[in-house]
Order: sequence, then structure tokens, then C-alpha cells
Amino acid sequence: MATSKGKYDDLPLANKGPLKVPLHGRLLLDNPFYNKGTCFTTQERLDFGLKGLLPTNIQHLDEQVERAYQQYSNQGDDLSKNTFMTSMAEQNTVLYYRLILDHIKEMFSIIYTPTEGDAIENYSRVFRRPDGCFLSIKHPDEVEERLSKFVREGEDDGGVDYIVVSDGEEILGIGDQGIGGILISVAKLALMTICAGLHPDRTLPVVLDVGTDNEKLLNDPLYLGHRIQRTRGEAYDDFVERFVKAAKKLYPKAYIHFEDFGLTNARRLLDRYRDQTAVFNDDIQGTGCVTLASIMAALSVAKVDLKDIRTVIFGAGTAGTGIAEQIQAAIATQAGKSKEEVVDQIWCVDKPGLLVDSMGDKLTIAQKPFARKSSEWEEKDTKSLQAIISEVKPHILIGTSTKPGAFTEDVVKEMAKHVERPIIFPLSNPTRLHEAKPEDLIKWTDGKALVATGSPFPPVKHNGKKVEVAECNNSVCFPGIGLGGVLCRTKLVTDKMLVAATEALAKEAPVFKDPSKGLCPDVDEARPVSVKIAAAVIRTAVEEGLAQTDNIPVENDDDLENWIKAQMWDPVYRPYQKV
Repeated sequence: MATSKGKYDDLPLANKGPLKVPLHGRLLLDNPFYNKGTCFTTQERLDFGLKGLLPTNIQHLDEQVERAYQQYSNQGDDLSKNTFMTSMAEQNTVLYYRLILDHIKEMFSIIYTPTEGDAIENYSRVFRRPDGCFLSIKHPDEVEERLSKFVREGEDDGGVDYIVVSDGEEILGIGDQGIGGILISVAKLALMTICAGLHPDRTLPVVLDVGTDNEKLLNDPLYLGHRIQRTRGEAYDDFVERFVKAAKKLYPKAYIHFEDFGLTNARRLLDRYRDQTAVFNDDIQGTGCVTLASIMAALSVAKVDLKDIRTVIFGAGTAGTGIAEQIQAAIATQAGKSKEEVVDQIWCVDKPGLLVDSMGDKLTIAQKPFARKSSEWEEKDTKSLQAIISEVKPHILIGTSTKPGAFTEDVVKEMAKHVERPIIFPLSNPTRLHEAKPEDLIKWTDGKALVATGSPFPPVKHNGKKVEVAECNNSVCFPGIGLGGVLCRTKLVTDKMLVAATEALAKEAPVFKDPSKGLCPDVDEARPVSVKIAAAVIRTAVEEGLAQTDNIPVENDDDLENWIKAQMWDPVYRPYQKV
């Protein structure tokens, strides 16, 4: 049945109408982006030389999905399911993404954390086929040449909209995985397509192989990366600089997403490049935004004003300080104050205890702005979390420590003494590293705690009622920010854009429709939520004069959202046209 032409169907990224295909015969079937498998029509089989290469029965995508799901369900364990999905991604792009979208709640933990962490740990042992670009610290002069292999000729932007790069030092709570970091780049890009409709053929996963400090990998004869200690210092910085410059030269409109860099580099690199080009660090900014959005929803329930909050962050690494920065920026924006003025509302605790300025050079660049004055804490206990809670009387307690059980009953009850609705977010993942179980937090506070976690948990029953536990999942946040950045071709990713994205996400919290629901949208709502976030980012980019796309319909909300939706890739088979 013919469908009417949409208002924005002629936009460059609108995937409507026939798809021009340059391949033929077996080469076509071997290309995952173009392969339709059993769904090629009779005419397409004739036009593209496929007769005799496919079973005779022509099927629909729904039938392919049902067969694939049965095969997936028959896999023996989660890692086998992850491997099966990787194999499918290498065979048929549309089927891979359609299968995930049809079963996203079930499959999310398979294609991402925690199972993807297992796949990354075993990368060199389960390796079958390379995916992405591998850059070698031993060959810095080859960076541009290696990156150029993914350029699409005839396109002034090189054919790439979004690059995810990792050096593999701090992967998903499992630490240094060296060259296995390529899989986190691949996984993040898959989430960009699943959650925000980014075109999968216009993305590029990259790993910077700078060595590894993981002794197990260094001693493994099957390890596929450089078996050398991690390169640091000037050589490392020059290598990253070469990558950024080459990426911007070859793909001048691409958005660069830094992923899972180590504590000593993540903040430093973000600060170095964020005023030069459109760069984003999900561990810092994405985690901060999704956590702050959940906090905003919780504050609305608790009837506490953002500008008045006191926050303790337990675990002052990349994620913890990233959250602190987002909270700081949001309070400053709402209160009309400088960031320096509101820093006194945030207390960061790490392995040595409460961060204080007397720690000097032991503090990282990201930690220093949040160090308290030592003089304020003389003769006070800075080691005990319970003692710190007693002194600070926080509204909010956030865990990013990977220290399981750190939020004890005594700690939680101490917090509940001082505020009516304690907001407690044990965010460390995977599940075994959580600072507390949601059911305990609800029980110890007699149902008053407002809880969000870093991994999925089942609903909690309290006094005969079911309480949904929100998951602070970055995947409902960073894809929308990236989508907005890509579509408006923003020159930079600014604090104002991130605040706008956070506010848009907070408005979508399920708790506003039902008090028993969570503080953050679930991952199965990621696509519509990404549209809202992208719209907020685009409007802000236009206001700041950073958008490079012409004729963006920002005057009307519906028009802007339809403009965004028209350019989101959907996993459907389009008719093919021979080139």
C-alpha cells in the first residue's frame, strides 16, 4: 500500500524510499548492511544475481525475527547469547537491530553490561572477526592512514557521523582490558542505533592500543594487543592528539565520544578537547546527566528545591566526580550563582575518606574542586561514612565506589534521621558491586527512601505495595544527546546543552504518572525519550550559535520532533535499486 510522502522525507539522513545498492551476488549476501537473507523479493533476486543462492521461500522480517529469537533462546548461557548476537550483527544489520528492539528488556543485559563485560574479558579468546579501527601506539605515524580506510568516497563528511573511542583502561567496572576495549566502542554504537536511531553504517568504533597493565593479558600468548605496559605521558598525549586531528580532518562533522578511559586521563582529555570540537565522555557527562535527572525527579517527589540540597558522593572516581560536576552546574544555573559558590553543597568521599584540601597532589584534577577545607573538619571523623552523614545531614547519598554493602543499615538509618525522604542511589555495577540492595534501603527507611540503581533490580514489595526500582541507565541519556549533536552538527557539546538534556530527561520520569513507578525512564522507552533530549540539545545549540545545520524548525515543538524522527534509522527492509 502506498504511503503519503512525509514533510521531512527528503532530508539527507531520512531513510525512506529505495536504497541504492552497489553490490551483487555473494558479495551482497556477505555485506551485513545490505543483506536481507530470505526476505529478498523475487525481483531483487533477479536484479542482483541471487537466484540459487537463497532458499526458495520468500519471507517477511517478522518471520526472520521469530526464527532468530528461537535460536537465541536455545543458547546455553548469557555469554553464548552475546556471541550469537555478535554473529547476527556480522550477518544482517536490520535483523540484528529489529530482534533487539522487539526484545529489548530481555536482551539489554546481554548486548551490554554485565554480559558485554564478560565478552570483553574474553575478547582475545573468542575473537572471530575484527570490527572497527585499531590504532597502534607503536605506529603513531599511521593513525590517519588507518582511520582513512573507513572514508566513504564522494561524501564531504567522510560518511561518518559518530565515533566512539576507548583506550580500554577502565572497562565497565572490570578494569584494564587493553585492546578488548574495541568491544565497548562497538557496544556503545549499537546502543546509539537501538536507543536513538543513529544510522549504523555511519558510525566508527575505535580502540587506541597503548598497551595494558593487566598482567593476565600481558602473560596470555593469545592476547591480540601490544604486550607492553601502558604508555603514558607525552607519548600518550601525542598519540591521542594525532587521533583527534586525523578524525576531524577525515570526518569533519563527526561527534567524538570518549569511553572508558582511566581516571588519570578521562577528565584531562575531556577538558583538553571540549572547547575545540564536539566531544563527549559518557562516564563523566552521561553518568552525571542521567543521575541528575533522577535526582530532579526524586526532589520533586520529596518536595525539596534543587538549590537547597546537600549531597554526599561515595566514590570520587570518574563517575562520581562527573555526577558532582553535573549537580554543581545545575544548582549554579537554578540559583544564579557561580559554580564555586555552590561547591559547598557537595561532599565527596573516596578510599582515604572525605576529600580535603590537605591531601594536595593525591587528589586528581577532577577531585580538587570538591575537596573540603581541612580546617572545617579538624577533630571530626573523616573516615567513617556514618560519621560524615551525621555531620552533613545530606538529602542525597550516591554510591559510585564499587564497594559492595557500603551503605549499611546504620548509615542509611543515620541519613533517615535528618531528612523526610532520603534519596539514595547505589550506582556501582555490575549488581554484585552495589553499595546496597534496594529492598534493604526501602525496609530500613520504612518505605521513605527514593531509590535508583546502576543495574536492573526487580520491584520491591513494602506494606503490601509494589515499588518500582529505577535504573540510572546512561542509555536513556547519552544517545539522545548524541543524536541532537549529530543532527544539528554542533561545533561543541556545552554545559548548557547537558543541563537542557538533563531537564528533558527528568520530565519523562515515570514517577510523575504513577507514584509507584521509577525515577528514570526504562530502556524500552529510550527511543521516544531520545527524541525529547535531542530536541532540547538542538534548541540550545541553535541558541548558542553552535548548530551548523540549516533550516532546523526550532520554532515549533512538533515540527522539531518530527524533523528528528524523520532522520532516525529504523530496522526495516527498504526496496533496493541497482547502482
